[in-house]
This record gives sequence, C-alpha cells and structure tokens, in this order.
Amino acid sequence: MTAVSAMPTVSATSARPNAALVLIEFQREWLDPEHGRLHHLVEDRDLLDTAVHGAAAALAAARTHGVPVIHVPLVLSPGAPELASWTPAVLGLRAAIPKAGTWIQGSPGVEFAEAFRPAPDEPVVRGRAGASAFAGSSDLDLILRRLAVTDLYLAGFATHVCVESTLREAHDRGYTAHVVHDACAAFTRAQQDHVREHVIHHFGAETDAATFAATLDAALGTR
Repeated sequence: MTAVSAMPTVSATSARPNAALVLIEFQREWLDPEHGRLHHLVEDRDLLDTAVHGAAAALAAARTHGVPVIHVPLVLSPGAPELASWTPAVLGLRAAIPKAGTWIQGSPGVEFAEAFRPAPDEPVVRGRAGASAFAGSSDLDLILRRLAVTDLYLAGFATHVCVESTLREAHDRGYTAHVVHDACAAFTRAQQDHVREHVIHHFGAETDAATFAATLDAALGTR
C-alpha cells in the first residue's frame, strides 16, 4: 500500500449539511484544447481527464442535493496589475502570469468551460488576485459566511498551486476543508502525489467524487 492510498478519506457518516463544492478555475485556459494555454502544459493527460470526469460527477451530486456550488475563476486586467499589489511583481506567478498573458479579462481562456458553466443561482467569486481562492479582494469568504458554509470540498487546477493554496488558507480561516483528489489535476502525476502524500493531511482531508456523492446521500438524502 502506498502512502497515497493510506491517506485519510471522509466517510459518508461524517457528513454535515453545511457543505459547499468549490470549483477552482474550471475555465477554458485549462480545459479547452484550442484556447487553453495551460491545457497544453499538462503532461499527464489521463490525470486531467480523470479530474474532468470526477469534477463533473461531484458537480452533479452537489446540484442533485441542493448543496451550494461556488465557482472560483481567475480574471485579471490586461497586464495583470492586480498581482503587482503594493510591490512590483518580480518572482513567481505574480511575474509569470503577466508575461504569459493568461487569465486576461475578455480573452477566450477566462471563459468557463461549457460543462462547468455556473447555474443562475450559483455564486461566482469576484475580486480574486492570487493563487488562493481567498486571495486579493476575493469575496469567497463573504459568500461562504452568507451561506453558513463550514465544510469545503475543493476541486480544480492546479492541485499543487491554487488548490493547495486554497486548502491551506481555508484551514487557517477555520474551515473544514477536503480535497476531492480525482476532481483535481496537476501538470504531472508526481506533483499530484506530493500534495496527496505530504500536504493534505496537515490542512484537511482528501476524498473522491464517489465518496463525496455518498456523503451527501447519507447526510441529506435525495431531494
């Protein structure tokens, strides 16, 4: 048994109804072969395909049970001045994103992928500027508090960057956070496994899409 398979998972009996599914960057930048620049940087295509199918299953389960679905895109102004903040963007993604020209408002890449477009009643986070879904002037925390959500189920891209960053900050803000690992993808399997083996258990727990659905069945029944 590997360290990954030994990671803690969430049992169906532990579910609480004050949960939300948080979908991070289900945008064409990741999921569109024609317009997605990041799509072509994913080395493990099976990992990405698994994440898309897992996320679709988790999304269907959440909608079936009336569990809040919160969409977290990244949308920046031309030149990404939001990332400069009060200091110049010199290193890391703050410097790389403006150079790459990704995530720019009005570009095809920032549009939601067709299968993950928000329903009319599903909140879309605004003001995010950074790796974490809580970064910048993001209104994610306000949305969660308004909906009385305490348990977050995280899905999205990339596992080792934005999902991990959100997991860490959710923990520090007092949320109970779970990573739906088969609804997330990194660029490589090694990156994905590192997060699962060495990161998640410090800040929350991992589960999978099937267990997430079973969790909702046990806690809420069929609506």
